[in-house]
Amino acid sequence: MAFGRVNPHFRLEDQGIEGLGNVYYNLMEPALIQAALKREEGTLGKGGTFLVTTGKYTGRSPKDKHVVDTPEVTDNIWWESNAKMSPEGFDLLHADILAHMKGKEYFVQDLVGGADPAYALNVRMVTELAWHNLFIRHLLRRPELSALDDFVADFTIVNCPSFKADPERHGCRSDTVIALNFTKKLILIAGTEYAGENKKSVFTLLNYILPEKGVMPMHCSANHAKGNPVDTAIFFGLSGTGKTTLSADPSRVLIGDDEHGWSDRGTFNFEGGCYAKTINLSPEAEPEIYATCSMFGTVIENMVYDKETFELDFEDSSLTENMRCAYPLDYISNASESALGGHPKNIILLTCDAFGVLPPIARLTPAQAMYHFLSGFTSKTPGTERGVLEPIPTFSTCFGAPFMPRRPEAYGKLLQEKIAKHGATCWLVNTGWTGGGFGTGSRMPIRATRALLTAALDGSLNDSEFRKDPNFGFEVPVSVPGVADVLLDPRKTWDDTAGYDAQATKLVGMFSENFEQYLPYIDEDVKAAAIG
Repeated sequence: MAFGRVNPHFRLEDQGIEGLGNVYYNLMEPALIQAALKREEGTLGKGGTFLVTTGKYTGRSPKDKHVVDTPEVTDNIWWESNAKMSPEGFDLLHADILAHMKGKEYFVQDLVGGADPAYALNVRMVTELAWHNLFIRHLLRRPELSALDDFVADFTIVNCPSFKADPERHGCRSDTVIALNFTKKLILIAGTEYAGENKKSVFTLLNYILPEKGVMPMHCSANHAKGNPVDTAIFFGLSGTGKTTLSADPSRVLIGDDEHGWSDRGTFNFEGGCYAKTINLSPEAEPEIYATCSMFGTVIENMVYDKETFELDFEDSSLTENMRCAYPLDYISNASESALGGHPKNIILLTCDAFGVLPPIARLTPAQAMYHFLSGFTSKTPGTERGVLEPIPTFSTCFGAPFMPRRPEAYGKLLQEKIAKHGATCWLVNTGWTGGGFGTGSRMPIRATRALLTAALDGSLNDSEFRKDPNFGFEVPVSVPGVADVLLDPRKTWDDTAGYDAQATKLVGMFSENFEQYLPYIDEDVKAAAIG
């Protein structure tokens, strides 16, 4: 039987998904929590939060993500970074999942990816777990109730954690699979309960579709000055570099915390919510995000809590370092109602340097910005991917290689064109280590990072005295009010300066070696900005 509000001409049966048990369409938060509790998927927490664990997988499975190799897309996909799946393997996987689903309850949300209606994507999410439906209802944008009567999906995602793929039969790597078929406009997810796969699948879709429309899809957070959407800032960075924390600035308006587009009309959020890491979250440093952890409907994922009081333990990472909370954007008091902004005035590239070499902030020329955007240097932080137990220095092009179906230069060229057309000041901000690398030094003080960003965004930092960094060639401020001068020169924070020099030389070499792959595809000014 079918329950809930849905376009009567666009039920699951109309999509060839037949023989299911009860199907619940577009339930709202209270009903989804009731269903999840009845199904014993998790526990009701303080304030009406929903506490859940995801079992074996507490992070994304990027090696299990596949793109179906069809004639329509084969020449556009960056196959070096995207595993192929044959159309035949996908069809078998699809048929086997549909057979597995028969007779079981499923939950459907009809949602939208993209706050700008000119570029919005209608997405139908079909989930085996009620709490996954709650999660994606937070993370994507919710249409008006009346719009559900005529809703037709552009893409459909089916998530079935209890189904185990067969690598030999389906042409995948393991029994966990995320398979994207751009031609059939269908994504299949199986073998993992980690909810982040849902939202990142939509991001990958938009990363493929939007460049053909002249829109730059970005793995970034964004905010703008109060009362002035023209003064927009975007923050590129991988998970764990501070996108969510640093964009949730109480003195500015939050556009979104993770995924955005930059069109000729300006900046727009892809999402309707936030998915924030909660490890070591504190009410002093991050009061807005901390407060969401006791608000109704917030999904608390993989956090340890007291079984008697239900108090959350923000320091216990025994389940995973990648513990998170998912909540609607309007739970942040200074969030934008429209989720729209102007053309970025400041572009911040966030990196988490586990070597302890990079300064806390540096000003980049447009060519240097392109170099560091294509390099995407950071450190994978524990828990964000399976098997990552300590920070691992890595190069993730465009600060989001796992979500980029096209070659990096396609995104780099779009960004280069938009910076040239609209103008922006570009900054590299290190939220990683200082005074030594991982295991010796300490994480960059968040108060210092916030002070530096405030100065960058209000324009006062441009009036500072700068020095040229001897290793990377970018400009580093010599002194900034509220920040210790020694912190601005990372070499001086090390007790062992010879050790710093050795690590700096090593990092420069890593940059140069990694960037060789892009030299045939880039302009001469970006080549000139290359280091080493």
